[in-house]
Amino acid sequence: MRILITGGAGFIGSHLAEALLAAGHQVTVIDDLSTGCFANIEPLTAHPRFHFAIETITNETVMDRLTSECDFVFHLAAAVGVTLIVRSPVHVIQTNVLGTEAVLRVANRYRRPVLLASTSEIYGKSEAVPFHEEADRVLGPTTRSRWSYSTSKAVDEFLALAYHKEKGLPVIITRLFNTIGPRQTGQYGMVVPRFVTQALAGQPITVYGDGRQTRCFTDVLDVVRALILLMETPAARGQIFNVGGTEEVTILDLAQRIKALAGSDSEIVCIPYDQAYEEGFEDMRRRVPDITRLHTLTGWTPQVSLDETLRRMIAHARQHDGSSG
Repeated sequence: MRILITGGAGFIGSHLAEALLAAGHQVTVIDDLSTGCFANIEPLTAHPRFHFAIETITNETVMDRLTSECDFVFHLAAAVGVTLIVRSPVHVIQTNVLGTEAVLRVANRYRRPVLLASTSEIYGKSEAVPFHEEADRVLGPTTRSRWSYSTSKAVDEFLALAYHKEKGLPVIITRLFNTIGPRQTGQYGMVVPRFVTQALAGQPITVYGDGRQTRCFTDVLDVVRALILLMETPAARGQIFNVGGTEEVTILDLAQRIKALAGSDSEIVCIPYDQAYEEGFEDMRRRVPDITRLHTLTGWTPQVSLDETLRRMIAHARQHDGSSG
């Protein structure tokens, strides 16, 4: 197949491109490099079945050509990360909503199936754990920019489902739960690469809040496998799927694991949310996926343990940052 990946120079997109090429597909990436990194895809540029365009997805002339030449679109381009959400809410909302509308509009022109990467942030601060795809959303007030990302991605989902219902566009929506792995950056607030960098540098490992909030982390290789399985499953079209790990861990325990695996003597320090982000910042206490729907349809379950992923991330950081721990 001929595959187009928006945001393909990003952390998940570059791993997806590698896997698709390995499976024999032709892959084209479009990325404006605002949060992605050319170094992520540079090793692929010599591959005869790989092509790339450094451009924004809102350039309809470019998107029209690339979409007309593909068989399937993975829409991964988005503004992500809590730090970016708090600091640049206009950019987040415009990038996510306008970008997704542009992708769907062109995909509909050529009837190309689209897989939209959404987020576990959709569930907001709901306490109905584990979250299933039909669960209610619980959000804070619009005066808290914290919730703008969740809302922008919800609009993305509404748009995709509307195109499916009204125009018959084949769409698949995946809600990703804390994807981690090598090449992920801590620049925009991603917790694991930030902890790894701090541990290897001997700096304090800064845990935001009391550290008792829990998350389920998912190795990027498991996520990529799920995305490809859904692409290959016609019955997935028109549906929403949680994609996430099943091992629930506190952020404080995560910091302790990274410290131990890195052989670091860094101290672990808790920082209030108001100091880390902004006054009145709210967080979810637990974020745990119900992956029954995905497993039932495709047989997918996560295979890579958290500790294995952390070891790979630490090794990657040492190799690329010159840190010895």
